[in-house]
Amino acid sequence: MKNNPARRSGILLLDKPTGVTSAKAVAIVRNAIGKPKVGHLGTLDPFASGLLPLCVGEATKIAPFLNTADKGYRGVLELGIRTDTLDGTGEVLERAKQIPDAAGLDLSTLAQQFTGEQQQVPPAYSAIKKGGVPMYKLAREGRAPQLEPRPVRIDLLELRALGPDRIALEVACSKGTYVRSLARDLGDAIGCGATLVELVRTTFGDFRLESAISLEQVEADADPEMVGMAQAIGHMPQFSVDRATADDLRQGRQKVLLSLPKAAAQGELRRIMAPADDLVAVVRATPVGWDFERVFAVAC
Repeated sequence: MKNNPARRSGILLLDKPTGVTSAKAVAIVRNAIGKPKVGHLGTLDPFASGLLPLCVGEATKIAPFLNTADKGYRGVLELGIRTDTLDGTGEVLERAKQIPDAAGLDLSTLAQQFTGEQQQVPPAYSAIKKGGVPMYKLAREGRAPQLEPRPVRIDLLELRALGPDRIALEVACSKGTYVRSLARDLGDAIGCGATLVELVRTTFGDFRLESAISLEQVEADADPEMVGMAQAIGHMPQFSVDRATADDLRQGRQKVLLSLPKAAAQGELRRIMAPADDLVAVVRATPVGWDFERVFAVAC
């Protein structure tokens, strides 16, 4: 049933190529699979490649429950260069006269300095908004304000010399961590500056790059395989209901929520599941019971 829009609900794991914006990737996929609702999780810079999860159809409603996920990357930084964008696409601001041989650096100790809870200044060229305007637009106009440091968490950082002036990195980090900023800070710690010249996103929560498909594969198959919505938020505790109760919930009948067990804590989220792995709704605990957070159409 290639044209059944209900089948187009799920998380499509895309391996975004370099040179394509996240928005462009969404447009290509939307056109290829019949123009349902499509939105991406976690913007990838055009110069970066790798895992870009796309929420398709009804799955656009679960994006807020997934966007807080930790992420993993691998990349390459070049020593001795500072650019305005903190990556290889930017204008070179400074070139170091002397660059230490990467093979002679104590990269293990350096990595330890940047592991754990950190305060990180985001790049001037970023999608962070000031007064409703993205920072990258302000930066292009030469009026981007200095951003304040933000708390991030780096769970894993491995550094390896690739040559005299290049270092490979692998990082597992919290939402909001900029690998471009990490490259800048590593270069400053070494003393010669550095910029990120390659970046691949390898993980996004439980999603893995190994399971992703290319844009070419999507364009060749108008009904690509996707991760089901129930599986995508499988980390969320659940209530199980029968089919009749599921139908009442989809009609928005608040009285049905009164029969659900009380929550352990206010703000707690629960998914409501019907038979056949049917995701019905997500509800949020309130001081007096439960309220609808999201309600989903019948899957097929």
